[in-house]
Formats: sequence, structure tokens, C-alpha cells
Amino acid sequence: MSTIAGWAGRVRGLFTDTKGPWGPSGSSDEPPSDDHGGGPWGGPASRGTGGRSVAPLDDLLRRGRMRFRGGGGLPGRPNGSLILWAVIGFFAIWLIFTSIHSISPGERGVVTRFGRYSYTLGPGVGLTLPSPVDRVKKVDVESIRTVDLGSQSSEDLMLTGDQNLIDIAYSVRWNVRTPELYSFQLADPDEAIRQVAESAMRAVIAQVSLQDAMGDKRSEIEAQVADRMQRVLTGYRSGIEIQGVAIQQADPPDEVNDAFKEVTAAQQDAKSYVNQANAYALQLTAKAQGEAAAFDKVYEQYRLAPEVTRRRMYYETMEQVLSKVDKTIVEAPGVTPYLPLPEVKKQQQQQQQQEAQQ
Repeated sequence: MSTIAGWAGRVRGLFTDTKGPWGPSGSSDEPPSDDHGGGPWGGPASRGTGGRSVAPLDDLLRRGRMRFRGGGGLPGRPNGSLILWAVIGFFAIWLIFTSIHSISPGERGVVTRFGRYSYTLGPGVGLTLPSPVDRVKKVDVESIRTVDLGSQSSEDLMLTGDQNLIDIAYSVRWNVRTPELYSFQLADPDEAIRQVAESAMRAVIAQVSLQDAMGDKRSEIEAQVADRMQRVLTGYRSGIEIQGVAIQQADPPDEVNDAFKEVTAAQQDAKSYVNQANAYALQLTAKAQGEAAAFDKVYEQYRLAPEVTRRRMYYETMEQVLSKVDKTIVEAPGVTPYLPLPEVKKQQQQQQQQEAQQ
């Protein structure tokens, strides 16, 4: 115990301002006596030129100790002023990063105070109380998001109004309209949209036939589904706006898909034949109407001059008939009874061909 106490005394002497390592320092009011020894080996301390006692080793230790502990406190610990400035700097950085928020034009900042909704920040720079008092959640309100549904398993088959099954694949486009409602009303917005979309699609498909769902009424079905979804989500106060629904596939089940394709091809062929017949009928009708109109004009002229009109019609008819047959003309007695008109006509045609070749 005496050994431990001796070492403790020596350590205490190293870090005290009133004693040197071998006795009182030169800063004491009374000079050290010769009996106790002012120097390292009990001798008198060395005298300066000014008459004061100087202990160089004691001063050196004191200066090193002051530099090491910053002028006060325990050895090895930083200065109290540095700690204060570090705390102030950390507080300033924390205040800036948790109180100033930059919101882009396509976003809104939902502010919660102690976990409860307080207000919404618009685009630009907004100020709030520092965290954890106020927290800001940025919500994108402009991006159009898409959810794809259907055509994944047999459970996705839907029943039409004429008791047929149909396999439908479709997508839903939506965005956030009210960010505060979107953040707090629905636990899982994507899953809620899926369920609402499937329910709305089944309700609409149950009111149409299979041919309508696979054919020309797709646009009507898409509009009705989007309207039903919007009304349901508005009732939920979800803060979601439906931008549209697009049917990407509408086919019968795989087991009967080939047969339905053949039926569809036959129906298309039948429609094509009907369209061709209608076009031909329209053509004949237009031709008949034109001939009737021409006859009406002739009749009007006939009423004005019946004899002239009859003769002109006779000449025109004979011209049309005789121009296509071989003809023999018999004149009165005393005149050559035969005129080879076909031969003359052939000779004229041959001459024309020769001239064209030359």
C-alpha cells in the first residue's frame, strides 16, 4: 500500500501547478530552503540574472501540460470551446437539412407534425419545423403509372352476358390527384387499384356478349370500366385519378380458342361476300337509274315531235344492230344485186393496219 501511495503522490505532483517534480516550484513566494532542497538533488535552485529562482524542468513540464490539455480540464481531453462550436455546427446543419425542402414542379410535399398530417407544400422551396417535429414526404403527382392485369391464370377468366368465358388482358393508367389522401387513406394503393379494376371489369363484361367483348364494343367497355373505377376510388377518398383503361387482349379460353378463330374467320368471309353483293347491287341500281333518266329525256323529246323521234330511234337501233353482222344489200331491178360490204370493210381494216405499221 505504501508503494501505491508513493506512486500516486508522484503522479499528482506531475499535474499540479504548485509543485515541481522534486519540490516547490520557483513560483512560490518563499525560496526553497537548503534542508529540503530546491534543486533536483536537494541543492539550491539556480538563480537567474534578476534574482529570481528558476526551475527549467518544472516550467517545461507545465507548458507541455497546458498545451496538451488546452489550458484546463483533464489531460487528453479537447478544449470546451471546441466542443461548443462542434455542437453549434451540428445543430445548424441539422436545422438546415430538416427545415428547408426543395419541391420539384411535378411533386407535392406532404408535411406531418408528430406523425399527423399538417399541410401540403407546393412546388418550390418550403420551410417546416425541424425533424422530428415535422417530416416531409414527397409525392409525384404528374407521372402516369400503369397497372397490368388479366391473362395470367385460369382465375382471370370472366363470364360474359351470354354465359361464355372470355380471357381478357388490360391495363389501367392512373396518377395521384390529392397527395395527402393518397398518402394516408390506402395502405397499398397498387393492390387497391388492382382489386377495384378487376371488380369493375367483371361487372361490365357480365352485361355484354362474347362477340361484343371481342369485337367493336371494346372502346365502350373501356370507358365504362374507367368510370366505375373512378367512382369507387372517389368513394374511398383515395386521392387517385384514373386516366384510362386499355384492353390489350380479349380471347376465348385456350381450349376453344382455335374453334372460335375458325368461326370468326367464317364470319369475316360472310361479311366480305355481303359487302361485295351490296356493292354490285348499288352499281346496277345506279346504272338502271341512269338509263331511266336518259329514257325520260328521250320521252320528253318524243312528246314534242313523235314522228322525228321515232325515225331517229329507228336509225339508231338499226345502226347498232347492223354494225355487228355481215350484210347483203339487194337493190331494185336493173342494179347490181350484191354489194360485198364485209369484204370492203375487211380491206379497209387491212389498209389501216398497214399504214399504222409503216
